[in-house]
Amino acid sequence: MPSARQMTTPVAVDHEMIEGRYADLGGYTVAFERFPKDVDPAPYFAGLPGDRCTCPHWGVVTSGQVTFRWPDREETYGEGDAYYAPPGHLPLVAAGTSVVEFSPTDGLAAVQAVIGANLAKAAS
Repeated sequence: MPSARQMTTPVAVDHEMIEGRYADLGGYTVAFERFPKDVDPAPYFAGLPGDRCTCPHWGVVTSGQVTFRWPDREETYGEGDAYYAPPGHLPLVAAGTSVVEFSPTDGLAAVQAVIGANLAKAAS
């Protein structure tokens, strides 16, 4: 059975807003993400349907707080909370938040491609 450990999974994203480590577990990706400062990444989802994340996520907040926003509601999770965020959300993350999150690999890759392009555009 595939597994991953946070400290041995290489850093794939090292940005002022996020440190992300990602490991493929056979169709699903585990993400170890840490957010050193408050982040509203909504602009980076531009170009996805509805300009919102199209990938579902299952996770646990290991520190801090994350809020998922949909057009009709918001759900906030704190340290120790497990969550499911269905497609159509936008995250809002508090400084000092860390999560362990599981997502379908293909869906996550499609979202990350759009986010990466938007980050590159913003940096130029």
